Formats: sequence, C-alpha cells, structure tokens
Amino acid sequence: MPTLFTRIVKGEIPCHKILEDENYLAFLDIRPINPGHALVIPKKEMDYIFDADDKTLSGLIVFAKKAARMIRGAVPCKRVGVMVAGLEVPHLHIHLVPIQNVLDLSFANAKPMPNEELAKIAEKIRSQAKT
Repeated sequence: MPTLFTRIVKGEIPCHKILEDENYLAFLDIRPINPGHALVIPKKEMDYIFDADDKTLSGLIVFAKKAARMIRGAVPCKRVGVMVAGLEVPHLHIHLVPIQNVLDLSFANAKPMPNEELAKIAEKIRSQAKT
C-alpha cells in the first residue's frame, strides 16, 4: 500500500510544493511547528533514513539545503532547523523548521494551519528560487 507521501508524489493528494526535481520533493507540513515548516522526501518510497543508499541520502541533503535557503529567505528566522524523527509516516522525510531557538523544534508546538495561509507561505517560499 503506498504511503501518504507516495500518494502526494503521484498527485493523488494535494500539497503546497515549494521545490521539486526528478528525485525529490519539498512541501509544507499541514501541521507546522512554525510557519514555513516543510517536509523533504525522496520520490522513491523508502521507510528509514539509514536504509537509504548513499546516493539517495546525499542527494536528499543537498536538495534539502536548497529548500532551507528558500525558506530562510521567505520566513523570518534565525535558522532553519533540521529534524528527522521518522515515525509519523513510513516514508523517509526530513523536517525543515524555521526556528528562533532550539525549543522551537518540538512537535508539541505543531498545530493545523488553514489551507489559504499555507498557500500564501508556499508562494512566498517558491519566490525565493534561483533561476
């Protein structure tokens, strides 16, 4: 059975994409810790980060770096924190969270965000892409 994220990749479930290439996708979390909180995934379905082959893992990190720069350019923050919990969805993913301090990296702070607000943030982040 395909994961939720595989269904997003296939376009079966909508998302607010901020960056995409042939192998990876970054999109906004619908229950963000902070506005601009994004998930970065490989399009190929795999469960656990440390089961990924080296090429996939290194490509994911380089792709996440691009997405983090875009987020930082669009969302006021000191840093874009990186978190890998890996238990929420059985599909490898990295959380990129705009933070002011380390205490911001807590799922206790996550709350649903209206679709319209997500759309505005996604557009602002996408505008940071370098052509």
